[in-house]
Amino acid sequence: MSDPVRPERITMRPLPRFIFASRWLQLPLYIGLIAAQGVYVYHFLVELVHLIEAVFGSQAALQALVTSIGYKSDVPLTALNETVIMLVVLALIDVVMISNLLIMVIVGGYETFVSRMALEGHPDQPEWLSHVNASVLKVKLATAIIGISSIHLLKTFINAANYDTKVLLWQTVIHVTFLLSALAIALTDRLMSHSSQPH
Repeated sequence: MSDPVRPERITMRPLPRFIFASRWLQLPLYIGLIAAQGVYVYHFLVELVHLIEAVFGSQAALQALVTSIGYKSDVPLTALNETVIMLVVLALIDVVMISNLLIMVIVGGYETFVSRMALEGHPDQPEWLSHVNASVLKVKLATAIIGISSIHLLKTFINAANYDTKVLLWQTVIHVTFLLSALAIALTDRLMSHSSQPH
C-alpha cells in the first residue's frame, strides 16, 4: 500500500520564519478569552440559582435579581412578576449569546490566524469552521453582535420606565448602526468574493 503524498516542507529564511512565528503571541489572548468565558459561565450559574431560589420565595435572591437587572418599581416587590422573570431570562440568553461569540472568536480566530486545529472528520466540528476565513469570521461576528444588541434593546424596552428617553433613542440608533455595518460587511465580502472568481 503506497504512502500518502505528503506536501514538501518549505524552508524559510530566518527573518520570515521569525515573523511568521510571531502569530503565537496571540495565544495568550485566546487563553484569556477562555478565562473570560469561565467568568460568564459563573455569572450565568449565579443568576440561574438566584432565579430558582426566588421562585421558592427567597427575598434575598429576589433582591439580588432586581439589582442585577436594574429593575425599579413604585411598589416593593415581594415575589417574582412576569417582567422580572422576562428580564432575567433575557439576561441569561444574553450571556449565552456572548459565550457563543467568544467561542467563534476563540476557535475561528485561532484556526484563521494562529494554527490549524485539524478538526476535519471530528464529529463535533462546527459546520461554519469548515470554510472559515477572515471574511466569513467578520460576517459571523457582526451577526452575533446584532443578536446581542437585539437582546439588550429588548431588555431596555421591557424596562423602559426606568430609562431616560435619550438612552432609549441612543440604544436604538446604535442597534441600527450595527445592522447597517453588518449589511455593509456582508455586501463588501460578497462583492470581493465575486470579483476574485475567474470569469
